[in-house]
Amino acid sequence: MMRKLLILVVLTLIVLAGGIPLYIQRSYKEEVVAGPSVTDVFKLSKYFDGIKGTIADTDVFELKGAEEGGKTLIIAGTHANEPSAALLAYFFIENLEVEKGTIYVIPHFNRSGSLGPQPGGGFPLYYFVDTPWGEKKFRMGDRGFQALDQWPDPDVYVHYPDGQLLSYIDARNTNRSWPGRPDGYLAEKVSFAAMEMIRNEGIDVVIDLHEAEAMYPVTNCIVAPEKSMPYAIGAAFYVKGREKFENHVESSPAGYRGLSHREIGDWSDAYPFLLESPGVHLDQITAAKTPELIIDGIDPFVLKAGEKGLLFVPYDENGFSMDRRVGQHSSVIQEILSQWTKKNPDRGFKVSAPKHADIVENGLGFYFKDPSEADEDKVFLQ
Repeated sequence: MMRKLLILVVLTLIVLAGGIPLYIQRSYKEEVVAGPSVTDVFKLSKYFDGIKGTIADTDVFELKGAEEGGKTLIIAGTHANEPSAALLAYFFIENLEVEKGTIYVIPHFNRSGSLGPQPGGGFPLYYFVDTPWGEKKFRMGDRGFQALDQWPDPDVYVHYPDGQLLSYIDARNTNRSWPGRPDGYLAEKVSFAAMEMIRNEGIDVVIDLHEAEAMYPVTNCIVAPEKSMPYAIGAAFYVKGREKFENHVESSPAGYRGLSHREIGDWSDAYPFLLESPGVHLDQITAAKTPELIIDGIDPFVLKAGEKGLLFVPYDENGFSMDRRVGQHSSVIQEILSQWTKKNPDRGFKVSAPKHADIVENGLGFYFKDPSEADEDKVFLQ
């Protein structure tokens, strides 16, 4: 009897030791300070009440200029294990100046995935950005909705409405669930809510932010469907010629369904783009997936793979830092909007924020505001 009791106590302690840190992380709130261009903050459920009160509902930040113009939706956190997306969203919320047009920013599109790391992935619970006022702490997330929030998985995920058969795990993937449906899986409902926003607000440009492995061919690039391609090509040429970093263009495949850069353009008048920055922490061959790896992007095994010609992005001992990844997103987004404005002046934009070179030189943390020094009504918990 005592032996069974001892085993039970040990098992209970093991469960608590593993479960309590995950519970604390799920409850941890990231802080963002609304910058001067933020004019409103509301829930995505404004456009579809089917996600109201659920883990899928998430904040939308509106940054509106004094002059009327076009409308852009920036989606971050589709895959919450790709952190440069959420950090770019926070960076824009705090620093983007909007004089013409309206920019909507969603920091955690896959809010469920942002609340816990990928099971079995070996990722840390948190990562940290150094700022002039101290260390800023962020949750490390999962690629898809957590099973805790959407269960059970189907044997095969059948994409709506095309009927294409996808992996079972894609039922929780918010970049396989577009255009969504009101009575589908929770991941499909959040995509449907975003589509309703895009259609009802008359969004012109949608930019979905991601990171991809250095060993994955679709990385360090802009992915665009046919109608968005001229703007993507113009932006890629500009940043290579003027800002001196590589960011090539990939065509959105017409035969692979559920992707934001395909379905958004097919199901609305909006012009979609998907941006990939190289996140080497996602590569399977890395050493320990530490908070430092997430931030500095330096790994000896990825470097060795690069020496053997196995990577799809230039990589050296300096790594591919968070400063570079967020800086790249900032520059490419601003140039896409510039290219759009040249061809659509009546629906154009006038925006500005620090770009790649400034962020690399100063460090991303330099641009984050201290929440303790900000007005209480300007600080939002995510």
